[in-house]
Amino acid sequence: MTALSQFLKPFRVLALSAIAQAATVSIAQTAPIVMASTTSTEQSGLFSHLLPAFKAASGIEVKVVAVGTGQAIDMGRRGDADVLFVHDQPAEEKVVAEGFALKRHPVMYNDFVLVGPAADPAGARGRDITEALKKVSAGNAGFISRGDKSGTHAAELRYWKLAGTEAPTFAGYKACGCGMGQALNMAASLGAYVMADRGTWLSFKNQAGLAVLVEGDKRLFNQYGVLVVNPAKHPQAKAAEAQKFVDWVTSPAGQGVVASYRIGGEQLFFPNAGP
Repeated sequence: MTALSQFLKPFRVLALSAIAQAATVSIAQTAPIVMASTTSTEQSGLFSHLLPAFKAASGIEVKVVAVGTGQAIDMGRRGDADVLFVHDQPAEEKVVAEGFALKRHPVMYNDFVLVGPAADPAGARGRDITEALKKVSAGNAGFISRGDKSGTHAAELRYWKLAGTEAPTFAGYKACGCGMGQALNMAASLGAYVMADRGTWLSFKNQAGLAVLVEGDKRLFNQYGVLVVNPAKHPQAKAAEAQKFVDWVTSPAGQGVVASYRIGGEQLFFPNAGP
């Protein structure tokens, strides 16, 4: 080794160390953000349409953990997610008030529908969800509940309460503790009724024997919100990247991508982010 090589050796080591550190920083910067969201948004196919457009616009990848809304919000409380995309406004406002999430942003809506056997043995068909549930209960018809503290489950329980039943106990009522797709499959298998979000219903492949029986009741409105996990509570949260997703999905560009998602020509979600 020449004297010059010996002289330059420490500088080469420093240069290699700097390159390694830069590579580590680059990997950290490109690590995906974790989105805790609902089975309805995942199983409807929305994220397969939405997230590639966000990555193209921002370079940020999003890893989705699809669970019930209650579980998704609990992930935010524990710091196991960076952003929440859910649909239970009272629960969303509560997690903001507790300080575990930043501002709640409305992003889109669709509606719930009551699905059941096309023959409708309980006579539930119509436009009044509470009257329909009363008939299902009175007829002791099969009913599959999500039973998983999801946004859909929370809405279902609100409708039962409006129908005069705090907690359904009739023999045909079964709680599966499962996602929307599984609940629909059970309803199809058993010839039972089930509350579903329209997006998952439209993307559901096993519709044989089932039909939408109740729709159009204004109480079936289903609003989705998006929230960034508070880095003051969880410093490891990728709040800056999560905020970029919130800013994009509530922007005209992101809202346009939401509106463009269709199945069989039918729009599944309707953007309504605030100004």
